[in-house]
Amino acid sequence: MKEIHSRKGLQLFLGFVFGIIFGFLLQKGGVTKYDVIVGQLLLTDFTVVKVMLSAVITGMIGIYAMSSWGWVRLHPKPGSWGMSALGGIIFGVGFATLGYCPGTIAGAVGNGYLDAALGGVAGIIAGAGIFAALYPKLRIGILARGDFGDITLPELTRMPRRVAVPLAAVLLILMLLALEKSGL
Repeated sequence: MKEIHSRKGLQLFLGFVFGIIFGFLLQKGGVTKYDVIVGQLLLTDFTVVKVMLSAVITGMIGIYAMSSWGWVRLHPKPGSWGMSALGGIIFGVGFATLGYCPGTIAGAVGNGYLDAALGGVAGIIAGAGIFAALYPKLRIGILARGDFGDITLPELTRMPRRVAVPLAAVLLILMLLALEKSGL
């Protein structure tokens, strides 16, 4: 499997295949439906959180295993509080305005929802263009505020990955079970 690192075409193909699988699972989980997403925003339907927690748990364990086996190398990107705040604002405005996030827009377009195809795709393109145009000023301004580097959860907690990953997975599973038991 180590040959994946040097084969960009294979990496793109695998990303495409897993993207289709993820989109299919989003659709089957019901999170491409406007009513489900609005229910999440109104805190009356936690389907989106449950699906995303399941994805985080699966991805975290999968990436940890593949990293341990030498199949993948982790390259965390550096971050800052400014990046997180601005990204959260942009994401939140788009999410609240249209009722979709980028992943669910793709799934909704696949379902044939016109609002996602027109509003969502147009919003993504316009938002990316505006961000790209403003990036040189943002890079030295708000995006540079509160730099926390490329730290990962195990590094932040000073735990070995073999402890931090299972512990985080158990905590997330307990959260998922509590949400399921609550009936939300």
